Amino acid sequence: MPDLLRKPFGRHGKVHDITAATAGWRYVGFSLYRLRAGDRVGEQTGPNEVILVMIEGKATITAAGQDWGSLGDRMDVFEKTPPHCLYVPNDAQWAAFAQSDCTIAVCAAPGHGGHQARRIGPDGITLTERGKGSNTRYINNIAMEGEDYCDSLLVTEVFTPPGHWSSYPSHRHDEDDFPRITYLEETYYHRLNPAQGFGIQRVYTEDGTLDETMAVSDGDVVLVPRGHHPCGAPYGFEMYYLNVMAGPRRNWRFVAHPAMEWIIARDA
Repeated sequence: MPDLLRKPFGRHGKVHDITAATAGWRYVGFSLYRLRAGDRVGEQTGPNEVILVMIEGKATITAAGQDWGSLGDRMDVFEKTPPHCLYVPNDAQWAAFAQSDCTIAVCAAPGHGGHQARRIGPDGITLTERGKGSNTRYINNIAMEGEDYCDSLLVTEVFTPPGHWSSYPSHRHDEDDFPRITYLEETYYHRLNPAQGFGIQRVYTEDGTLDETMAVSDGDVVLVPRGHHPCGAPYGFEMYYLNVMAGPRRNWRFVAHPAMEWIIARDA
């Protein structure tokens, strides 16, 4: 069974530390810090560019030789307000001082020195609706293809209402055949409201060589190395996830599961 479901390994400090090597792929890294007020953390980016996403709370951040001041004003992720984020290029250093209890995601992928450090959001990020019916969800695009912020990274937040599906109709992006489809590895960092709930995510290929269905808890990460990857929020529980994608080119092109194409055609 592939090790696609990653549980946090603590409640304080660095609770996720997923690298391309530990994931068994080539591009995406994801780590997460849960800090208490007064904590200090920092890292070298090395060969990767990173986007720091203030999931919750406030921190003062220095990066790439600059003081970026205080980032964050969303104290609960389910406020759905636009996040404060910071892009840090490869071969740089960042450090954070927690002004309040906070959660900081570190989204990583290979950097090529093509962009300078910069703040991303909250200005310019607008919560937008996607889908129809029980497939409706709400998106905060942080650094998708239309924004020239990064060398490799594609990053977005998604809020899925109770009883709804997301990353659906089922689609995949696991071939390097642009413009038809692009190869993108992907991580999902899940949160649930109320936190004691669960969500469902399936990762599967059309030929059945990969087919895993996972119950995700608040704080879990799911790896998507290939295949389709829909997820659902049970009635009574709202789902949030932070997506990180990267591959050999910074374009998001996907192919729907053949069994789902009629849904896309109907809702177009």
